[in-house]
This record gives sequence, C-alpha cells and structure tokens, in this order.
Amino acid sequence: MLKIIADCWALLLGMGLIMLGNGLQTSLLGVRASIENFGTTTTGFMMSGYFLGLIFGCNIAPFLVKRVGHIRIFGALASFASTSILLQAIFIDPFIWWTMRLITGFSYAGLYIVAESWLNESATNKTRGKLFSLYMLISFGGMAGGQMMLNFFSPSGFELFLLVSLLISLAVIPILISVSRAPQFEMMEKVHIVQLYRVSPLGVMGMIVSGMVIGAIYAMGPVFAINIGMSVKEVSFFMMMIILGGFLFQYPLGWLSDFIGRRKVIVLSCVLGAVVSIFAITLSPDNTIFFLIVACVGGLSLPLYALCGVHINDYLNPTQMVAASGVLVLLSSLGATIGSPLTAAAMDVFGLNAFYGSVATMLASISIFSLWRKTKRPEIAAENAGDFVVMPPSPLTASLNPDVTLNQIEIAATKESEQIQYSFDELLNNMESQELS
Repeated sequence: MLKIIADCWALLLGMGLIMLGNGLQTSLLGVRASIENFGTTTTGFMMSGYFLGLIFGCNIAPFLVKRVGHIRIFGALASFASTSILLQAIFIDPFIWWTMRLITGFSYAGLYIVAESWLNESATNKTRGKLFSLYMLISFGGMAGGQMMLNFFSPSGFELFLLVSLLISLAVIPILISVSRAPQFEMMEKVHIVQLYRVSPLGVMGMIVSGMVIGAIYAMGPVFAINIGMSVKEVSFFMMMIILGGFLFQYPLGWLSDFIGRRKVIVLSCVLGAVVSIFAITLSPDNTIFFLIVACVGGLSLPLYALCGVHINDYLNPTQMVAASGVLVLLSSLGATIGSPLTAAAMDVFGLNAFYGSVATMLASISIFSLWRKTKRPEIAAENAGDFVVMPPSPLTASLNPDVTLNQIEIAATKESEQIQYSFDELLNNMESQELS
C-alpha cells in the first residue's frame, strides 16, 4: 500500500489542491453573487452551470482522454478551470459567470476522470478500497478546507479569485513532474436510464434527488448563510460543517445498510434528514447547537448518493455495474442542475428558510417513493446484498468503477459462458433424442 501511495503521491497532491480550489470557489461565488445583488433566483441558475458542465464532461471528456492521453488532457482542463475563475473576477455578469461555471464543471469532470482512472489502474484488488478511501478523505478534506480559505481575503475583492486560480494551476505541477506511468484508458459500453429504472426504480429516483440535494446545498448554502446575516467567517464554517457531516455519516449509514437493508436506511436517513432540516428553521446562528444541527443536515442528506448507488448495484451483476455506473453520475448531475435553481426560486417566493424547506421536501419525496416501492417489490435480504462501499460523487464511474474488479468480471463472464454452454448441450441432447426416437 505504501508503495502505491508513493507512486500516486503527485496525483493525490494535485487532486488535494484542486479540491481546495473547488471548495473555495463554490462558497466564494455564492457570497460574491449576494454582494453584487444578482438575486437569489439568478444566482441559483448561475450556479447550476457547474452541474450542467459535469453532464457534458461525463460524456465528452472520456473521448478526449482516450484521444490525447491523461497528462495532456489534465493540463489542458486545469488551464481551462484556472482561466474561467479569473474571467469571473474580471467580468461581474450573471450570464458570463454561468458560462464560466459551465466550463469549470466540464473541466472538473475531465480532471476527476483522469485522476480516478489513474488511481484505479495503480491499485490492486487488495489495495483498491484503501486507496480510494484515502482519495475520498483527501477530497472531503480539500472541500472542507477550501471553505475556511474564504477568510483569507474579502470576497468583494479579486484576491480569492486569484487564489483559486493559483491552487488549480499548482495542481498541474506534481502531475507533470511525476515519473509514474499514465494508465491505458478504455472506453466502456453504456446503458439507458429506462433500463436502469426497470432494474431499480428507487435507486434511479434516489440518485436524481440526491443530486438535487447536493445542488441545493453547495450552490445555495453560501447564499442562504450570507443573506441571514452571517459573517464571512460564519459562512465558511457553516459550509464546512455540512461537508464534514456528510463525510462522518457515510460509513455509519453504509454499515447499517449492510445489516438491515438499503431501503430501510434510505427511508430512515431521508425522514430524519427532513425532520432535522425543518428543525433547523427554528434556530438562529447564535444558537449553541446550530452548527451541530447543520452538520446533521449534511450527514443525513449527502450520503444518499452512495446509499442509492449501492442499492442499484445490489440488483446488478458485476458486468452490469460497469455499464450502469456512468448513468448514475449523469442522473446525479441532472438532479443537481435542477436542484439549485428550484431551491433559489423557492427562497425568493417563500423566504430564505425555504433553503431548509427545499432540502426537507426533496428528502421527504424520496421517502414516500421508497415506501410506495416497498409495496411493489420486497427488499433484498441484507445477507444477500453486497457490502457497502463509499461512492464518490464525481464522474469516476463514467470511465472506470473501482468497486468492480477484473476478478469479479471474469467470474460473471465465466458463469454466463457456462450457462450458454449448458443450454447448448441441452439442445444437442434433445435433438439426439428425437433422432433416436
């Protein structure tokens, strides 16, 4: 494991810097949009450009990686992301910002694909889980740390924009000087959303709603915080607590789903998340438990992505997991593209507390849908389901799925070939029997 980390240090360091920049710019743009009086609804649409860019990136970036290679596309996309944030510092206009957010989302999709497929290639079956757990720790830590960097300079100036650009640009250096061999990138087949819905309706709807929640929290969280009177320091702490809550609740909820079933945990998490979100409306930032409740909101809502993803995989064989995984990212990105403007519009119509109300409504909707689905199909017994694995909400699965090993695929292929051979032998025996008779 230490040898693999030593081989991947440049990539891990680069992604840590990129996630620092990503965490900082998400809160920075939300706060700055409020300072510039963009309006809540306009800000919601502007921030949704990032998630729309992720959708395009998931589908286009793999072709670019295959065509020009990992290192070149990593450098090119990092330059795009670095330039886009600088243009946002120069041109204070909602449409320009939306366009730049689109480019940023597209760039980050490619960066995630390069980094995570590279890690997947470097790991073995025994070390893959540990390596990706470390990667997730670095990603969450970078996102949380980026929130605190909001306090370095005033959001009304240009310094924080330059800092984001600097972090993204510095991330390229370790990759370029690394002597590690870039992996061979393989394109994979895709499946349709309708096909996946027939396999797991709850999983598909859950992925969409989880994306809506992610879009609402990341895009509108800073806008909500600054507009209820929080200082910049409090806004950064507010967002950091949400992210840390999501990180800390991932494994406990996943562990519980291994024992009592995915659907029960999804319903439990969504119901509790909705209740806690409604309770948060009654609290002010001065309340002692406010930030603890905020962490619980993130902890009960952000892990929904992983829970629904694993719930879908419980109904698939390993080869289907590889084909279906890219669709999961597409569904989540689609939901995030919808979630942020919807939440923004609700905040304009019903007031700022509609931020919590929107999150609560989204979570409640998937709870109701889950209970309805329970009447249509019984849940897989916990002992028959696969183990829970944390799934990063990034376009990794548009190219490679680290949870599906080559050994699993070979086993599935062997079983399939044995079944075909068995059916062929049966057919020959029947034909021989007819001839003898």
